[in-house]
Amino acid sequence: MLSVLIFLPIAAAVVLAFARRMPDAAARWAWVAVSAVELALVGWMWLGSGPQDGLAFEERALWIPTAGVSYHVGLDGLSLPLVAMTAVLFLAVAVYDLREGDRPRPQAALFLFLQTTAVGLFAAQDLILFFLFFDLSIVGMYFVIAGWGHGQAARSALKFFLYTFLGSLALLVGFIGLFLAAEPHTFDMVELTAAAPLNDQPVAGGFVLAAIVIGLAIKTPTFPFHTWLPPAHTDAPAAGSAVLAGVLLKMGTYGFVRIAMPMLPEAWRSWAWVIIGIGIVSVLYGALVALAQTDFKRMVAYTSVNHMGYIVVALGAAGLVGSGVQAREVAVTGAVVQMVSHGLITGALFLLAGVLADRANTYDMGSYGGLAATAPRFAVLLAVGAFASLGLPGFSGFIAEFQIFAGSIGAAPITALALPGIVLTAALFLLALQRLLTGTTRGASAGFTDLRATETTSIGLLLALTLLIGVLPHGLLTVIQPAAAAVVELVAR
Repeated sequence: MLSVLIFLPIAAAVVLAFARRMPDAAARWAWVAVSAVELALVGWMWLGSGPQDGLAFEERALWIPTAGVSYHVGLDGLSLPLVAMTAVLFLAVAVYDLREGDRPRPQAALFLFLQTTAVGLFAAQDLILFFLFFDLSIVGMYFVIAGWGHGQAARSALKFFLYTFLGSLALLVGFIGLFLAAEPHTFDMVELTAAAPLNDQPVAGGFVLAAIVIGLAIKTPTFPFHTWLPPAHTDAPAAGSAVLAGVLLKMGTYGFVRIAMPMLPEAWRSWAWVIIGIGIVSVLYGALVALAQTDFKRMVAYTSVNHMGYIVVALGAAGLVGSGVQAREVAVTGAVVQMVSHGLITGALFLLAGVLADRANTYDMGSYGGLAATAPRFAVLLAVGAFASLGLPGFSGFIAEFQIFAGSIGAAPITALALPGIVLTAALFLLALQRLLTGTTRGASAGFTDLRATETTSIGLLLALTLLIGVLPHGLLTVIQPAAAAVVELVAR
């Protein structure tokens, strides 16, 4: 069943790619239908998975036996929430783009291809399989930005590709280091996690961890590896930005918690303070630079650097084994919740940014004013998205950030240095709301039409889930917590 979930989208993408006579409307609805089936499959798996003490829906087959590579997939409390978030976000962008008139058939095929790479990566239990989906996601997003973007899309797509492809090469070097250290040689993630082959080799383990961290940090992205992100987001189409921020960035943070921490525990403990420092700088730098932006979409892009920094701080704190176990478990649980929360909230904000470009062809906040009067549905959803992103209680962001800081400060009080990032985030979103929604109607706000049904449905779905998680987090936390506890135990070996 898991293989069906992984490969159904790419099978549909192949059909769409060759069905040249398919009407545009049929292609768009086919994309929605496949995404809806994917979400239904994930829902069925969630209900049938039970307690996540190990892998569920595990499948394994020989692939490249001479190199110790297998097709090995499975889901646990770390990956299942991200697969569910992926399915929700891809359905939302499919609905959002139902009115898209620019080559909808190849666009739908590309996004379905990207969905396979995302689900496949989160389900992968073999490093080469992980690397395959990691690399293919770069290719798919390159064509989305270059083919459907605006502004300097070709240049931004190239920068995105070169940066992240360089990161993938560093990642491959790290994977080969783990393979060579293992006895017998293997790329199987379950076996490498159990063996921790470089635990008694601090120098070699440090170099391998450095390669893996650089590769994943570029994808995340953290400071100073973030420079590809703002132009890629600014010039990408709205659906592309939503998927890039909501799903593809999580491939980096997921790699930390799935690969770097449990497979290289000694090296992770040794470099925990450096990782915490990178996280704190990312939190504060991302918020400060976002505060200075006048371009709404670019502002949201920099908040991703800020929000990913919270995750890095929490995961770094989990490497401080001299601190309390419960605090570190709370920090890792909060980090995984933040991955899900950020995907939903930032995906919605980028779709709202797409509405600005669609109506007035500009993201400049100074060109708007008084949108609350001309577009009340847009105003309500933008306000909800902004308050969710700044971590207001009642939304998923609060559940995530509360646990991140409670766990991180409990493990290392110095992580409180990242707390001003929350205040800065509140300031930048409140300023954005004032510029866009309040005052007299002027400039691009004149004649600004309110959200269409497809836009309201897609954005509303994402924000409704952030509210549901914020009010009733128990269902998500009971899935994540056992897996987070297992990661903390593995890091302490």
